[in-house]
Amino acid sequence: MPFPDLIQPELGAYRSSVQMPGDFAAFWEATIAEARAVGGPVSIVPAETTLKVVEAFDVTFPGFGGHPIKGWLVLPAVRSGRLPLVVQYVGYGGGRGFAHEQLHWAASSYAYFRMDTRGQGSGWSLGATSDPVGTTPSIPGVMTKGVLDKNEYYYRRVFTDAVRAIDMLVAQDFVDGDRIAVCGGSQGGGIALAAAGIDARIKAAMPDVPFLCDYPRAVQKASRDPYLELVRFLAQHRDKKAKVFETLDYFDGVNFARQARAAALFSVAVMDDICPPSTVYGAFHAYGGADKSIEEYEYNNHEGGQAFQERAQMVWLASRFG
Repeated sequence: MPFPDLIQPELGAYRSSVQMPGDFAAFWEATIAEARAVGGPVSIVPAETTLKVVEAFDVTFPGFGGHPIKGWLVLPAVRSGRLPLVVQYVGYGGGRGFAHEQLHWAASSYAYFRMDTRGQGSGWSLGATSDPVGTTPSIPGVMTKGVLDKNEYYYRRVFTDAVRAIDMLVAQDFVDGDRIAVCGGSQGGGIALAAAGIDARIKAAMPDVPFLCDYPRAVQKASRDPYLELVRFLAQHRDKKAKVFETLDYFDGVNFARQARAAALFSVAVMDDICPPSTVYGAFHAYGGADKSIEEYEYNNHEGGQAFQERAQMVWLASRFG
């Protein structure tokens, strides 16, 4: 297939034109404060597995609105003191899956938590968390749920869940609150960027082929869903373009990147026709942290680096967290 977007050197030179709303930081500070004020119970119970060298736990914690959000917590069975933490967010349509998946972080002596994504988890990996909030008219999927109002938009709830997961985890006596990392691929990468832009406790971010970045560019260049959900919505709601992009500015990874200061390791796939590579570079160049780098996979589509990138992440994070 041909390259669907810019290639080097034009790709590396691309800068996003997304503008940050003047009340962006205040909007997110108020949103997180509201969720914390609601609170809610936390449950951490042993998961039923045959795992021996790690311990797995079925976790429920309060997210946006106090709604119960699920996740898997995996810890090395032999441990002492407080552990560095890696929180992983999941790609579009997926859920937390099974507790025995993705064991390399716990096997490397990290506390590892994989957050379920509300209302998803039936596309390619199982989920267990509902989204008990209604929506205005929308295209199937979640990209347009509540998109005409920043207070009602779906990702306001998801990004709040992401920060509330960290609230829950840093309260545990096995987590080192000075060594917190977030990661994820595609949607998970976009959520990781949002969390890093909201929560200064995060010291390292590892977004892979991140989704939810540079929306105006993405809807012009993507040739596959989920961005095309927005295109189909706008094709019907012809008079709502300005309102839609006004809302999306509050949820754009480029703007979260501008606020983030954690060390960051990005990855991008140059043949990606789901998350156009220019949108990833838009977020990367906007990223506010001084310690940032990007791994480029020239001949890969949206799968990106996969195990190659996991290996790079393990080396990179060890060099920062020890």
